[in-house]
Amino acid sequence: MFSGIVEDAARVVAVTPDGGNIHITLACPFVDELRIDQSIAHNGVCLTVVALPGDGTYTVTAISETLSRSNLGDLRPGDLVNVERSMRLDGRLDGHIVQGHVDTTAVCTAVEEADGSTYFTFAYDASRELIAKGYVTVEKGSVTVNGVSLTVCDSEAQSFRVAIIPYTFEHTNFCRIKEGSRVNLEFDILGKYIARIAALTHD
Repeated sequence: MFSGIVEDAARVVAVTPDGGNIHITLACPFVDELRIDQSIAHNGVCLTVVALPGDGTYTVTAISETLSRSNLGDLRPGDLVNVERSMRLDGRLDGHIVQGHVDTTAVCTAVEEADGSTYFTFAYDASRELIAKGYVTVEKGSVTVNGVSLTVCDSEAQSFRVAIIPYTFEHTNFCRIKEGSRVNLEFDILGKYIARIAALTHD
């Protein structure tokens, strides 16, 4: 379980194919605090640490199912990945409840500067089937974009807009997102439960 409060933008050192999977090696400031089998969110995807070679890097593995639902297959050495370690039970929930289970991807369609902040617009597939699963946004609701907990400021049928403050822009990979960039989305788990209950009740 995560909160969507990104700890660092880790740098990709290597991407190694292994059948339908890939092994991703990254460098970040808290490598020395990690352990094998620890869960870390990468662009919002919960992955397990599988190797700690002791050179300031760590490795995680993304399976084919994960690659089909996320942007991790797009990663190349030098790319930045938003990383967050799992929540502590004795800490504050500064973002919102994030599972680390990416639902789908979206494409950035606009980037606008506005009085010190930056507005990003993202478009995604909003078929009736996906809407029935709760893959929707609501005005002032929460959404996770590349692992970042954000508030929706404009919610449309197949798109939404978020405002990024300078701190978030500088400390996450939002600094590299531009028109055409593909990002990971995790919709609010509470909304998904409500959608599921409504569908079962209707049946």
